Amino acid sequence: TALMAGVIRRLDEAVVNRIAAGEVIQRPANAIKEMIENCLDAKSTSIQVVVKEGGLKLIQVQDNGCGIRKEDLDIVCERFTTSKLQKFEDLASISTYGFRGEALASISHVAHVTVTTKTADAKCAYRATYSDGKIKAPPKPCAGNQGTQITVEDLFYNVNTRRKALKNPNEEYAKILEVVSRYAIHNSGISFSVKKQGDTVSDVRTLSNASTVDNIRSIFGNAVSRELIEVGCEDANLAFKMKGYITNANYSVKKCIFLLFINHRLVESAALRKAIETVYAAYLPKSTHPFLYLSLEITPQNVDVNVHPTKHEVHFLHEDSILERVQQHVESKLLGSNSSRMYFTQTLLPGADCSSNEVVKASANSSAVTKGTSDKVYAHQMVRTDSREQKLDAFLQPVNNPLSTGPAEVTTEVNAGPPEGAVRPQDAEMADVSDLVEMADAQEATVMPGGLSESGHLSSDTVPSRKRPREDVDIEMEKDDTRKDMTAACTPRRRIINLTSVLTLQEEISNLAHANLQEMLRDHSFVGCVSPQWALAQYQTKLYLLSTTKLSEELFYQILIYDFANFGVLRLSEPAPLYELSMLALEDPESGWTEEDGPKEGLAEYIVEFLKKKTEMLKDYFSLEIDEEGNLIGLPLLIDNYVPPLEGLPMFILRLATEVNWDEEKECFESLSRELAMFYSIRKQYIIDEANPTNSQNEDSDSGSTTWKWTVEHVLYKAFRTHLLPPKHFTEDGNILQIANLPDLYKVFERC
Repeated sequence: TALMAGVIRRLDEAVVNRIAAGEVIQRPANAIKEMIENCLDAKSTSIQVVVKEGGLKLIQVQDNGCGIRKEDLDIVCERFTTSKLQKFEDLASISTYGFRGEALASISHVAHVTVTTKTADAKCAYRATYSDGKIKAPPKPCAGNQGTQITVEDLFYNVNTRRKALKNPNEEYAKILEVVSRYAIHNSGISFSVKKQGDTVSDVRTLSNASTVDNIRSIFGNAVSRELIEVGCEDANLAFKMKGYITNANYSVKKCIFLLFINHRLVESAALRKAIETVYAAYLPKSTHPFLYLSLEITPQNVDVNVHPTKHEVHFLHEDSILERVQQHVESKLLGSNSSRMYFTQTLLPGADCSSNEVVKASANSSAVTKGTSDKVYAHQMVRTDSREQKLDAFLQPVNNPLSTGPAEVTTEVNAGPPEGAVRPQDAEMADVSDLVEMADAQEATVMPGGLSESGHLSSDTVPSRKRPREDVDIEMEKDDTRKDMTAACTPRRRIINLTSVLTLQEEISNLAHANLQEMLRDHSFVGCVSPQWALAQYQTKLYLLSTTKLSEELFYQILIYDFANFGVLRLSEPAPLYELSMLALEDPESGWTEEDGPKEGLAEYIVEFLKKKTEMLKDYFSLEIDEEGNLIGLPLLIDNYVPPLEGLPMFILRLATEVNWDEEKECFESLSRELAMFYSIRKQYIIDEANPTNSQNEDSDSGSTTWKWTVEHVLYKAFRTHLLPPKHFTEDGNILQIANLPDLYKVFERC
């Protein structure tokens, strides 16, 4: 059959208007930008914005400008109605923000609009409501102040796809704050405020008598405002002038903040941004950026403002010459400000400064202060650590609780750490290889607290204490030989891995290691668990709060990389179907599933088929075993006597299919190890809340809570001593915090 030509039809006006509205109003921030520009065109000196649910439920913009005449209210929301332009030639010298008459029309096609307005010569205000560009009923007289209040409700109520795409109200609110704060900085003679409906305090607020620098200070903070340089230049030949504020070489941030106004219109210019950042590259540290606020005024005849539906781009004549002139001026200003640098110091905040070069004259046992020592040790320098002393739990639980004392007996001999100067987390690993090789087959044994046999070697029924004797023997041990033969889980190595990607990842871990933190973890004394997420540990005269969650995640990641393809297997008592696990994960709000992603069943089937294709690699390298029916039957044994919280298994399976980079070898191994490590780590959402156990749990709550606490102290923190190479960022990101130290406590009590 011959191809039939399509029939060209005239689109219905409502369809045309809605399409146009979608171009102009892309999100709530666009609507607010358009309305603020209308307020500024009306010569307002006060603009107040109130928002609900990120502007999707309600936007209210109130100004004290000249208002709208009652006669004009009938057509104010129709397309191409404006008071700023009469003929096309006027565009050549336009100096107002608006000129198309599309803003209110566009908003009214995708929302319910109410306008309340009063002009200076009117006796009262008038209110009118609009839908699809048309007024619903004649304007009604009402009480009101001079100016206009526009209320926009249920934005995109009739554009379902757009509404779903903007599902995060907080993100939309942040964009609104960004737009309003930029206009507030540029219009220093006008007061702006933005707040959420119901809030008493504004999130952005500027005063009409504040200067530009005051506004920058109130919005971006002192760190920016105290480093500002004023810039300004003009060129009669190019018919432009520029003014603004830029930061000097003392200030830098990770993301460039660039406020650009051309003829008072907020626009973007990638070319200008690149030109100025090229200048800053010579002054700022690598990958950091400045704060820039520039206002260019170019003769209106040289600017074409009508090149973008939302007007966030403009074209102008002599663009290259103007950019070059601005670039030169910025460079000359920076050159003058670079003769000196300023550094601000502050008192030491709690951090993880555990350098060992302090003068601490005491040692870990009480014999430090004996008659034989020549140097006197003062009380405030005395390190008090004794593993036989009570732990934090002793003050929180009944004394007759058998489990709280049981595990404590196991720890009575823990005193010394591994050998000095351990280079890799697994170097100082095994005490007596022959004893432990015999144990390798018992790796699937039930985990129960136990003790040592009389000979001091491991008895086959005391799984938790397998590595216990090593800690005393370790001091004299040659670490290099043992690491080659055994893994972190005390199983013999099956093969040596020489994959470049794995070796590179191992090297990255060792390069990022922080020696002082490693020393602290190696020689710490465990004090007690604060929560599943946090624990207390003492090192020398200091008390630290450690993030068990983050430390355990890093530990498991490092074990996955160093023991790559040499893991034992934790067998699941019954196979876990991947399909059911995926469905459970997709039901969880954490998965972020929406209807647009398609039916959950289809996604779950895709995940099962996808992971089944990867079975061989997962089994070979990570001991993750999946059978032919798509059931998970085995997990890797990373450290002895540790089973991951299986409540996190569904989310792990989902993330395994969606978050791992399966295309590149190194990235695949790294992201897969990260996901496994996150699943294995201790996370509070997967630990039973012991604060309010139900009646049915009351009998077991003690044993349940002791189980995770016992695991944290005797399995995880014990592994941290020998296996974890803490990365440098742990000193800065709050995962290890110093909360007290003995000399300072003495000073406090001396003052009391």
